[in-house]
Amino acid sequence: MNILLIYPEFPDTFWSFKHALKFVNKRASLPPLGLITVASMLPQNWGKRLIDLNVSALTTDDIAWAEMAFISAMAVQQVSARKVIALCNKAGLTVVAGGPLFTSEHEDFPTVDHFVLNEAEITLQPFLEDLEHGALKKFYTTELFPDISQTPAPQWELLELKKYASMALQFSRGCPYQCDFCNVTALLGHKIRTKTSDQIIAELNGLKKLGWKDSIFFVDDNFIAHKTYLKKDLLPRLIEWQQDNRTTTRFYTECSINLADDQELMHLMVQAGFIQVFIGIETPDDAALHACGKQHNTSRDMLANIRKIQQAGIEVQGGFIVGFDSDTPSIFQKQIEFIQTSGIVTAMVGILQALPGTKLYERMQKEGRLLHNSSGDNADSNTNIVPIMDPELLRKGYKEMMDHLYAPKFYYQRIRTLLSEYQTPKFKSRFRFSQFMAFARSTVFLGVIGKERFQYWKMLVWTFFNRQQALPLAVTLAIYGHHFRKVCQLHLKEARQSAG
Repeated sequence: MNILLIYPEFPDTFWSFKHALKFVNKRASLPPLGLITVASMLPQNWGKRLIDLNVSALTTDDIAWAEMAFISAMAVQQVSARKVIALCNKAGLTVVAGGPLFTSEHEDFPTVDHFVLNEAEITLQPFLEDLEHGALKKFYTTELFPDISQTPAPQWELLELKKYASMALQFSRGCPYQCDFCNVTALLGHKIRTKTSDQIIAELNGLKKLGWKDSIFFVDDNFIAHKTYLKKDLLPRLIEWQQDNRTTTRFYTECSINLADDQELMHLMVQAGFIQVFIGIETPDDAALHACGKQHNTSRDMLANIRKIQQAGIEVQGGFIVGFDSDTPSIFQKQIEFIQTSGIVTAMVGILQALPGTKLYERMQKEGRLLHNSSGDNADSNTNIVPIMDPELLRKGYKEMMDHLYAPKFYYQRIRTLLSEYQTPKFKSRFRFSQFMAFARSTVFLGVIGKERFQYWKMLVWTFFNRQQALPLAVTLAIYGHHFRKVCQLHLKEARQSAG
């Protein structure tokens, strides 16, 4: 059987990095890890063709070649997913859908033929068995969570590697925390399940064999949830792998703020090649943190914690939310001051949205405050709930806050604040021609054409004389800023058109 594995296109969002990718001549920031893992679970004698719409087009020849289309998507990809499904329906191609979007909102896609939901390690095999016997059902679901130490390595060879800025691996699934707005536990549970270190090393070797030498994202929702295993097993193995292969591969991941409590863990992560973490900080307001179930962020000096992680040699990216029930109009200035002081350059701020399967979604339903399903883009200045704060005041405050945070003056201030604290890790780095080209393009687009040219050159000169080893990071962050401003402008334009 010939199978099309289709990954819908991401819209122009905060995390798409579309406007930054052109500086390094890439088409997408990350590959569809779920789909290429599913590909490894399909029969070996099946024909498989991956169409990632973020890097290539779906052609009539592709559709004519295939007997079935597997589509996986996140909520933010729903517009593109609908178009792909309609195209396959029109061609009479059987559509099988899975992944977070369909697991949470399958009722919104009536023309999908079969749904393989939840985690494919459990639900895919019954589908394949029924397919063999000609007795396929509409839904394949489970309430169980698989042992991912049995999950096969992704089928990397399906990717056009050169079109991606980073690769992706997964070490663990699940999260121990109880945040009421987050759908991770609804999808993956509270119990932390991990792959073995042998699996991770095998996946790294698989990528290395294909010639991959650039950065890798560990897509775990909380990489440090199993600290003991990390410190005793995985991180020492990663350090050994880097040394044995003389690689300069850099890793980044997501984790909780309590990383700052463990100096040994931070040291090992830096030695292993981790240079960046994304942390859900959400808000500097303790009342909102308690109300949403994020107690692990309370009763601590968040700014001091962030500084400690930066000083260990790890850049902190942060997620922030406005629109909690306890928020007053003062929250916008509080968020601005916290973000500016922290030196979190990549600050993803969104208005609170209720995602299907979360406690927040259930509460909003009961209170009659749920408006519609989430767009999946938590930085598009919209919400799907009726907020306690006046909705217009919330939108206005949010837009003004984003304008401020990503205005060149304040954005470049944060770069300098970060670099003043950040201790550049002392490991060898391989010269990459793409880095040189990114710098060359930035001098033109940001240093000559861009409105931020004064701030751009001022920051580079300061970095050259004060933090010379951090120059590549400074250039990267300047390029990110260009992307973030473009996204902010796009959302503001759309908001004005909607208001009109």
